[in-house]
Amino acid sequence: MFSHEVIQLSVIVLAAISVGLIAYVVAYPFLSGEKKAEKRTAEIATQSRRSGSVRTSDADNLVHRKKQVQDSMQEIERKQKAKGKVTLRTRLERAGLDLTPQAFYIGSVVLGLGLGLGTFIMGAPIAAAAGAGFVGTLGLPRFLVNKKTQMRQKKFINEFANSIDVIVRGVKSGLPLNECLGIIAREAPEPVRSEFSELVEQQRIGIPLSDCFDRMMHRVPLPEVNFFAIVISIQSQAGGNLAEALGNLSEVLRTRKSMAAKVKAMSSEAKASAGILGSLPFAVMGMVHLTSPNYISLLFTDRMGNFLLLCAAVWMTFGILTMKKMINFKF
Repeated sequence: MFSHEVIQLSVIVLAAISVGLIAYVVAYPFLSGEKKAEKRTAEIATQSRRSGSVRTSDADNLVHRKKQVQDSMQEIERKQKAKGKVTLRTRLERAGLDLTPQAFYIGSVVLGLGLGLGTFIMGAPIAAAAGAGFVGTLGLPRFLVNKKTQMRQKKFINEFANSIDVIVRGVKSGLPLNECLGIIAREAPEPVRSEFSELVEQQRIGIPLSDCFDRMMHRVPLPEVNFFAIVISIQSQAGGNLAEALGNLSEVLRTRKSMAAKVKAMSSEAKASAGILGSLPFAVMGMVHLTSPNYISLLFTDRMGNFLLLCAAVWMTFGILTMKKMINFKF
Protein backbone atom coordinates (compact mmCIF):
# COMPACT_ATOMS: atom_id res chain seq x y z
CA MET A 1 0.00 0.00 0.00
CA PHE A 2 1.07 3.58 -0.55
CA SER A 3 2.25 5.62 2.40
CA HIS A 4 0.52 8.73 3.71
CA GLU A 5 3.10 11.02 2.10
CA VAL A 6 2.59 9.40 -1.29
CA ILE A 7 -1.17 9.83 -1.04
CA GLN A 8 -0.76 13.51 -0.14
CA LEU A 9 1.61 14.01 -3.04
CA SER A 10 -0.85 12.29 -5.37
CA VAL A 11 -3.66 14.59 -4.26
CA ILE A 12 -1.46 17.65 -4.79
CA VAL A 13 -0.41 16.50 -8.27
CA LEU A 14 -3.98 15.74 -9.32
CA ALA A 15 -5.19 19.09 -7.98
CA ALA A 16 -2.44 20.90 -9.86
CA ILE A 17 -3.30 19.07 -13.07
CA SER A 18 -6.99 19.86 -12.64
CA VAL A 19 -6.32 23.54 -12.01
CA GLY A 20 -4.02 23.69 -15.02
CA LEU A 21 -6.55 22.05 -17.31
CA ILE A 22 -9.38 24.29 -16.13
CA ALA A 23 -7.24 27.39 -16.62
CA TYR A 24 -6.25 26.18 -20.08
CA VAL A 25 -9.84 25.52 -21.15
CA VAL A 26 -11.00 28.91 -19.85
CA ALA A 27 -8.13 30.93 -21.28
CA TYR A 28 -7.73 29.15 -24.62
CA PRO A 29 -10.46 31.04 -26.55
CA PHE A 30 -8.84 34.34 -25.53
CA LEU A 31 -5.24 33.24 -26.10
CA SER A 32 -5.91 31.63 -29.48
CA GLY A 33 -7.73 34.67 -30.86
CA GLU A 34 -11.08 32.96 -31.37
CA LYS A 35 -12.94 35.71 -29.49
CA LYS A 36 -11.29 38.41 -31.59
CA ALA A 37 -12.06 36.49 -34.78
CA GLU A 38 -15.72 36.12 -33.82
CA LYS A 39 -15.96 39.81 -32.94
CA ARG A 40 -14.31 40.80 -36.22
CA THR A 41 -16.65 38.53 -38.19
CA ALA A 42 -19.67 40.07 -36.49
CA GLU A 43 -18.42 43.58 -37.29
CA ILE A 44 -17.89 42.72 -40.95
CA ALA A 45 -21.35 41.17 -41.17
CA THR A 46 -22.88 44.28 -39.60
CA GLN A 47 -21.04 46.57 -42.01
CA SER A 48 -22.17 44.44 -44.94
CA ARG A 49 -25.81 44.68 -43.85
CA ARG A 50 -25.53 48.45 -43.41
CA SER A 51 -23.91 48.96 -46.79
CA GLY A 52 -26.59 46.78 -48.36
CA SER A 53 -29.37 48.86 -46.82
CA VAL A 54 -27.91 52.09 -48.20
CA ARG A 55 -27.93 50.90 -51.80
CA THR A 56 -30.68 52.18 -54.06
CA SER A 57 -32.99 50.25 -56.35
CA ASP A 58 -30.33 50.26 -59.10
CA ALA A 59 -28.46 47.58 -57.11
CA ASP A 60 -31.44 45.24 -56.64
CA ASN A 61 -29.95 42.66 -58.98
CA LEU A 62 -26.68 42.70 -57.08
CA VAL A 63 -28.50 42.24 -53.76
CA HIS A 64 -30.48 39.35 -55.20
CA ARG A 65 -27.30 37.74 -56.46
CA LYS A 66 -25.63 38.12 -53.07
CA LYS A 67 -28.62 36.46 -51.46
CA GLN A 68 -28.29 33.53 -53.83
CA VAL A 69 -24.59 33.25 -53.01
CA GLN A 70 -25.29 33.31 -49.27
CA ASP A 71 -28.01 30.70 -49.61
CA SER A 72 -25.67 28.47 -51.60
CA MET A 73 -22.87 28.76 -49.05
CA GLN A 74 -25.27 28.08 -46.18
CA GLU A 75 -26.57 24.97 -47.94
CA ILE A 76 -23.02 23.67 -48.43
CA GLU A 77 -22.15 24.31 -44.79
CA ARG A 78 -25.35 22.59 -43.67
CA LYS A 79 -24.53 19.49 -45.70
CA GLN A 80 -21.01 19.39 -44.30
CA LYS A 81 -22.25 19.62 -40.71
CA ALA A 82 -24.82 16.89 -41.34
CA LYS A 83 -22.21 14.34 -42.37
CA GLY A 84 -21.58 13.38 -38.75
CA LYS A 85 -18.98 10.89 -37.62
CA VAL A 86 -16.39 9.68 -40.10
CA THR A 87 -16.54 5.92 -40.58
CA LEU A 88 -13.55 3.62 -40.95
CA ARG A 89 -14.40 2.99 -44.60
CA THR A 90 -14.19 6.74 -45.25
CA ARG A 91 -10.85 6.94 -43.46
CA LEU A 92 -9.47 4.18 -45.66
CA GLU A 93 -10.78 5.97 -48.77
CA ARG A 94 -9.13 9.19 -47.65
CA ALA A 95 -5.84 7.32 -47.26
CA GLY A 96 -6.18 5.81 -50.73
CA LEU A 97 -6.11 2.25 -49.35
CA ASP A 98 -8.07 -0.41 -51.22
CA LEU A 99 -9.05 -2.24 -48.04
CA THR A 100 -12.32 -3.20 -46.47
CA PRO A 101 -12.94 -2.48 -42.78
CA GLN A 102 -12.95 -6.22 -42.11
CA ALA A 103 -9.50 -6.64 -43.66
CA PHE A 104 -8.23 -3.65 -41.67
CA TYR A 105 -9.49 -5.12 -38.39
CA ILE A 106 -7.96 -8.51 -39.18
CA GLY A 107 -4.62 -6.93 -40.03
CA SER A 108 -4.70 -4.85 -36.84
CA VAL A 109 -5.35 -7.93 -34.69
CA VAL A 110 -2.56 -9.87 -36.41
CA LEU A 111 -0.14 -6.95 -35.96
CA GLY A 112 -1.07 -6.59 -32.29
CA LEU A 113 -0.62 -10.30 -31.61
CA GLY A 114 2.72 -10.28 -33.39
CA LEU A 115 4.04 -7.33 -31.41
CA GLY A 116 2.75 -8.73 -28.13
CA LEU A 117 4.25 -12.19 -28.67
CA GLY A 118 7.51 -10.74 -29.96
CA THR A 119 7.82 -8.50 -26.91
CA PHE A 120 7.06 -11.40 -24.56
CA ILE A 121 9.56 -13.70 -26.28
CA MET A 122 12.27 -11.07 -25.91
CA GLY A 123 11.87 -11.33 -22.13
CA ALA A 124 9.62 -8.39 -21.37
CA PRO A 125 7.05 -8.74 -18.57
CA ILE A 126 3.46 -9.63 -19.34
CA ALA A 127 2.28 -6.04 -18.75
CA ALA A 128 4.76 -4.70 -21.32
CA ALA A 129 3.74 -7.40 -23.82
CA ALA A 130 0.08 -6.55 -23.29
CA GLY A 131 0.84 -2.86 -23.82
CA ALA A 132 2.73 -3.63 -27.03
CA GLY A 133 -0.19 -5.74 -28.26
CA PHE A 134 -2.64 -2.96 -27.43
CA VAL A 135 -0.54 -0.40 -29.32
CA GLY A 136 -0.13 -2.74 -32.28
CA THR A 137 -3.86 -3.43 -32.45
CA LEU A 138 -5.40 0.00 -31.88
CA GLY A 139 -2.63 2.59 -32.10
CA LEU A 140 -0.14 1.76 -34.85
CA PRO A 141 -2.60 0.87 -37.68
CA ARG A 142 -4.61 4.07 -37.17
CA PHE A 143 -1.42 6.10 -36.98
CA LEU A 144 -0.29 4.67 -40.31
CA VAL A 145 -3.68 5.38 -41.88
CA ASN A 146 -3.61 8.98 -40.65
CA LYS A 147 -0.05 9.41 -41.92
CA LYS A 148 -1.00 7.99 -45.30
CA THR A 149 -4.00 10.34 -45.42
CA GLN A 150 -1.84 13.38 -44.69
CA MET A 151 0.67 12.42 -47.40
CA ARG A 152 -2.11 11.86 -49.93
CA GLN A 153 -3.79 15.18 -49.12
CA LYS A 154 -0.45 16.97 -49.46
CA LYS A 155 0.04 15.51 -52.93
CA PHE A 156 -3.52 16.49 -53.81
CA ILE A 157 -2.94 20.12 -52.80
CA ASN A 158 0.30 20.31 -54.78
CA GLU A 159 -1.49 19.36 -58.02
CA PHE A 160 -4.94 20.83 -57.43
CA ALA A 161 -4.12 24.36 -58.61
CA ASN A 162 -2.72 22.99 -61.90
CA SER A 163 -5.91 21.01 -62.42
CA ILE A 164 -8.01 24.14 -61.92
CA ASP A 165 -5.85 25.89 -64.54
CA VAL A 166 -6.74 23.09 -66.96
CA ILE A 167 -10.43 23.82 -66.38
CA VAL A 168 -9.84 27.56 -66.87
CA ARG A 169 -8.07 27.05 -70.19
CA GLY A 170 -10.69 24.55 -71.34
CA VAL A 171 -13.61 26.86 -70.51
CA LYS A 172 -11.92 29.79 -72.24
CA SER A 173 -11.43 27.65 -75.35
CA GLY A 174 -15.14 26.74 -75.41
CA LEU A 175 -15.17 23.30 -73.82
CA PRO A 176 -18.01 22.45 -71.41
CA LEU A 177 -17.25 21.93 -67.75
CA ASN A 178 -17.94 18.18 -67.91
CA GLU A 179 -15.35 17.70 -70.64
CA CYS A 180 -12.76 19.66 -68.63
CA LEU A 181 -13.41 17.46 -65.61
CA GLY A 182 -12.97 14.41 -67.86
CA ILE A 183 -9.57 15.70 -69.03
CA ILE A 184 -8.41 15.99 -65.42
CA ALA A 185 -9.76 12.50 -64.69
CA ARG A 186 -7.68 11.10 -67.57
CA GLU A 187 -4.44 13.08 -67.49
CA ALA A 188 -3.90 14.58 -64.03
CA PRO A 189 -1.39 12.92 -61.67
CA GLU A 190 -2.48 10.96 -58.63
CA PRO A 191 -4.35 11.41 -56.35
CA VAL A 192 -6.18 14.17 -58.27
CA ARG A 193 -6.89 11.82 -61.15
CA SER A 194 -8.58 9.15 -59.03
CA GLU A 195 -10.74 11.68 -57.18
CA PHE A 196 -11.93 13.38 -60.36
CA SER A 197 -12.43 9.97 -62.01
CA GLU A 198 -14.77 9.09 -59.17
CA LEU A 199 -16.55 12.41 -59.61
CA VAL A 200 -16.97 11.92 -63.38
CA GLU A 201 -18.23 8.35 -62.96
CA GLN A 202 -20.82 9.47 -60.43
CA GLN A 203 -21.97 12.23 -62.76
CA ARG A 204 -22.34 9.80 -65.65
CA ILE A 205 -24.78 7.62 -63.72
CA GLY A 206 -27.04 10.61 -63.10
CA ILE A 207 -25.90 12.01 -59.74
CA PRO A 208 -26.18 15.83 -59.64
CA LEU A 209 -22.92 17.75 -59.81
CA SER A 210 -23.48 19.34 -56.40
CA ASP A 211 -23.88 15.90 -54.78
CA CYS A 212 -20.75 14.71 -56.57
CA PHE A 213 -18.78 17.58 -55.06
CA ASP A 214 -20.27 16.87 -51.65
CA ARG A 215 -18.99 13.29 -51.84
CA MET A 216 -15.62 14.52 -53.06
CA MET A 217 -15.35 16.89 -50.08
CA HIS A 218 -16.22 13.96 -47.81
CA ARG A 219 -13.36 11.92 -49.31
CA VAL A 220 -10.91 14.86 -49.42
CA PRO A 221 -11.81 17.18 -46.51
CA LEU A 222 -9.61 20.10 -47.52
CA PRO A 223 -10.44 23.82 -47.60
CA GLU A 224 -9.18 23.98 -51.19
CA VAL A 225 -11.75 21.42 -52.33
CA ASN A 226 -14.41 23.28 -50.37
CA PHE A 227 -13.52 26.52 -52.18
CA PHE A 228 -13.69 24.76 -55.53
CA ALA A 229 -17.12 23.26 -54.78
CA ILE A 230 -18.45 26.62 -53.58
CA VAL A 231 -17.28 28.37 -56.76
CA ILE A 232 -18.90 25.74 -59.00
CA SER A 233 -22.12 25.77 -56.96
CA ILE A 234 -22.39 29.57 -56.97
CA GLN A 235 -21.69 29.76 -60.69
CA SER A 236 -24.32 27.12 -61.51
CA GLN A 237 -26.98 28.92 -59.44
CA ALA A 238 -26.13 32.61 -59.85
CA GLY A 239 -24.31 32.57 -63.18
CA GLY A 240 -21.19 34.52 -64.02
CA ASN A 241 -17.83 34.04 -65.69
CA LEU A 242 -16.66 30.60 -64.61
CA ALA A 243 -13.19 30.97 -66.12
CA GLU A 244 -12.56 34.20 -64.24
CA ALA A 245 -13.86 32.76 -60.95
CA LEU A 246 -11.74 29.62 -61.24
CA GLY A 247 -8.73 31.68 -62.27
CA ASN A 248 -9.07 33.74 -59.12
CA LEU A 249 -9.46 30.55 -57.11
CA SER A 250 -6.30 29.11 -58.64
CA GLU A 251 -4.42 32.26 -57.65
CA VAL A 252 -5.79 31.99 -54.11
CA LEU A 253 -4.70 28.37 -53.84
CA ARG A 254 -1.20 29.18 -55.04
CA THR A 255 -1.03 32.03 -52.53
CA ARG A 256 -2.10 29.68 -49.73
CA LYS A 257 0.56 27.21 -50.78
CA SER A 258 3.20 29.94 -50.76
CA MET A 259 2.00 31.10 -47.35
CA ALA A 260 2.21 27.53 -46.02
CA ALA A 261 5.83 27.33 -47.18
CA LYS A 262 6.61 30.65 -45.48
CA VAL A 263 4.93 29.53 -42.24
CA LYS A 264 6.90 26.29 -42.33
CA ALA A 265 10.16 28.17 -42.82
CA MET A 266 9.39 30.71 -40.07
CA SER A 267 8.33 28.04 -37.58
CA SER A 268 11.29 25.73 -38.24
CA GLU A 269 13.32 27.34 -35.46
CA ALA A 270 10.47 26.92 -32.96
CA LYS A 271 10.01 23.29 -34.03
CA ALA A 272 13.72 22.61 -33.60
CA SER A 273 13.63 24.17 -30.12
CA ALA A 274 10.57 22.12 -29.21
CA GLY A 275 12.29 18.95 -30.40
CA ILE A 276 15.37 19.70 -28.31
CA LEU A 277 13.31 20.50 -25.21
CA GLY A 278 11.19 17.39 -25.67
CA SER A 279 14.17 15.04 -26.08
CA LEU A 280 16.36 16.66 -23.41
CA PRO A 281 14.89 14.78 -20.38
CA PHE A 282 15.29 11.42 -22.12
CA ALA A 283 18.83 12.26 -23.23
CA VAL A 284 19.82 13.34 -19.71
CA MET A 285 18.26 10.18 -18.25
CA GLY A 286 20.20 8.03 -20.70
CA MET A 287 23.52 9.75 -19.96
CA VAL A 288 22.98 9.50 -16.20
CA HIS A 289 22.12 5.83 -16.60
CA LEU A 290 25.37 5.24 -18.49
CA THR A 291 27.56 7.17 -16.03
CA SER A 292 25.83 6.43 -12.70
CA PRO A 293 23.38 3.54 -13.07
CA ASN A 294 22.98 3.08 -9.31
CA TYR A 295 21.99 6.69 -8.88
CA ILE A 296 19.06 6.56 -11.29
CA SER A 297 18.02 2.95 -10.74
CA LEU A 298 15.84 4.01 -7.80
CA LEU A 299 13.38 5.51 -10.27
CA PHE A 300 12.77 2.03 -11.69
CA THR A 301 13.15 -0.19 -8.63
CA ASP A 302 11.54 1.87 -5.86
CA ARG A 303 7.77 2.40 -5.66
CA MET A 304 8.20 6.11 -4.95
CA GLY A 305 10.51 6.37 -7.94
CA ASN A 306 7.89 4.74 -10.16
CA PHE A 307 5.31 7.21 -8.94
CA LEU A 308 7.64 10.12 -9.69
CA LEU A 309 8.25 8.73 -13.18
CA LEU A 310 4.50 8.59 -13.71
CA CYS A 311 4.12 12.23 -12.62
CA ALA A 312 7.02 13.24 -14.87
CA ALA A 313 5.42 11.43 -17.82
CA VAL A 314 2.11 13.24 -17.23
CA TRP A 315 3.72 16.66 -17.10
CA MET A 316 5.98 15.82 -20.02
CA THR A 317 2.91 14.94 -22.06
CA PHE A 318 1.24 18.25 -21.20
CA GLY A 319 4.43 20.12 -22.08
CA ILE A 320 4.79 18.40 -25.45
CA LEU A 321 1.13 19.01 -26.32
CA THR A 322 1.48 22.67 -25.36
CA MET A 323 4.59 23.10 -27.51
CA LYS A 324 2.84 21.34 -30.38
CA LYS A 325 -0.06 23.77 -30.20
CA MET A 326 2.34 26.73 -30.06
CA ILE A 327 4.28 25.72 -33.20
CA ASN A 328 1.32 24.64 -35.35
CA PHE A 329 -0.07 27.71 -37.08
CA LYS A 330 -3.41 27.99 -38.84
CA PHE A 331 -3.57 30.19 -41.93
